[in-house]
Amino acid sequence: MPDNLFLRGQPDRSKVNIHESWEVDYWTKKWGVTAQQLRSAVSVAGVQAAAVARYLGKSL
Repeated sequence: MPDNLFLRGQPDRSKVNIHESWEVDYWTKKWGVTAQQLRSAVSVAGVQAAAVARYLGKSL
């Protein structure tokens, strides 16, 4: 997602940014995990959404 909410365009769904609350909300709802589980997964798997999904056993 763009950091500037006034920018219009497609959000970048290829990376997980745990420093933006709206992104944490998006990914936790998408994968059905808690914010802490998401942060742990990112710390282990990195910020690439595909790697985080694989780590969590979820589909992208």
